[in-house]
Amino acid sequence: MSMAREISRAAVGGYLRVVRLPADALLRLRRNGSPAPAEITLDRIEARVRDLAGQVLRDDELREDAQLRRVAADERARALRLRSEAEVRAAGAEERYEQRAQETDEQRREATRKAQVTRRSAARQRAAATQRVERAKEQRQAASEAAAEQTEQAVERSAKRVRLGQLEEEAEALAKREQALTAADEAQRLREAAGKAKAARKNSR
Repeated sequence: MSMAREISRAAVGGYLRVVRLPADALLRLRRNGSPAPAEITLDRIEARVRDLAGQVLRDDELREDAQLRRVAADERARALRLRSEAEVRAAGAEERYEQRAQETDEQRREATRKAQVTRRSAARQRAAATQRVERAKEQRQAASEAAAEQTEQAVERSAKRVRLGQLEEEAEALAKREQALTAADEAQRLREAAGKAKAARKNSR
């Protein structure tokens, strides 16, 4: 009986290998190092067939082998799911990283642009301040020159007025001296005329 079960178990295994051979060959060409979902599905189908065969043949070892294959298929499916989720998370993390890197780059460019705008604005303000200082300096210089010119003109006018006053005083003094000299000459002339008249009267007596 044991020999018959072993033969039956071997026949089931050989039959399943023959049936799976084309599908396994195709899946090996397409796999990338990890079991494909189709391969896991085939493993589960094989486990189910082995379990049914074990029930028909009353072979507990065949059914136990089927149970182990189901567990192994479930573990491979779980590993595949976890790997897919990890890949999705990795892709999401990479996408978020790229997005953050892009946002950081945009922020850096924006900061550079703002810094350039600030520098240009500061340069314009410095240039405007320099122009205001230069204009104020020119205005102060012009006002100082104008004030100096006005002061010079005022001094000149004052000097002219003083000189005019002096000339007028001198002219008045000269006029007074001339009047005095004229009066003295007239008095002398009158004295001489009186002397002559007196002498003439004496002679006429």
